[in-house]
Amino acid sequence: MLGVGLEIYTYGHSTRSLEEFLETLKALRVEVAVDVRRFPGSRKNPQFSRENLASRLPEAGIEYVWLGESLGGYREGGYLKHMRTKLFREGFQRLVEIAREKRTVIFCSEALWFRCHRRFLADKLTRLGFKVYHVYDARRISLHKLRRRTSGKAA
Repeated sequence: MLGVGLEIYTYGHSTRSLEEFLETLKALRVEVAVDVRRFPGSRKNPQFSRENLASRLPEAGIEYVWLGESLGGYREGGYLKHMRTKLFREGFQRLVEIAREKRTVIFCSEALWFRCHRRFLADKLTRLGFKVYHVYDARRISLHKLRRRTSGKAA
């Protein structure tokens, strides 16, 4: 398994301040923040625009990588269908390569991982042997467990 013994985090910026977001990443000793938002901008939270993060994260000693084109949500036909595409496979492979080399967080805007596409990424990473941790804030973190479909098969 490709990710055995490796850890990766998921995090949703929600309406947090940029300072809180950065402090949480620093507390986790994150080296790379992988943005999996397909549309990396927000009128309500401009501090999390792609342009702002691309400059502010490196200033904090954290590399910024945008993989939203390949791994972002809001897909016609649903995310599970998108996961079968070449575009997704290429983006996911890049994510795995990054996570094998550096301490990584994948993030989007949704605070709760089970309400967004991070749940599908977490399942896939877990099946590869990664320990996936969902971050709520610097003090509340939970280990991902594979979800079950109603058919009883792992998601």
